[in-house]
Amino acid sequence: MLTRSFIRNLITKAHPLRPVVLIGNKGLTPQVHNEVEAALLAHELIKVRVNAPTREARQEMIKEIADFHHATVVQTVGHILVLYRVNEE
Repeated sequence: MLTRSFIRNLITKAHPLRPVVLIGNKGLTPQVHNEVEAALLAHELIKVRVNAPTREARQEMIKEIADFHHATVVQTVGHILVLYRVNEE
């Protein structure tokens, strides 16, 4: 579990970042999961743009991404998701 001060620090670090993964009309495909995994391994803290037709669909995608990659949702603002997962290496 991340502390509140650590999460605030992550939000500050994520602010200038640009989304490295864009989820389009096809939704969550294996390629999207591969890109998210590669980005998390390389950077630990990433932004993902989640385009979904409804808010509920977007929330489901966010939950699925976080669960699938064992990552922590740091922040969501509109269509932008900030994910964090510590790199074991």
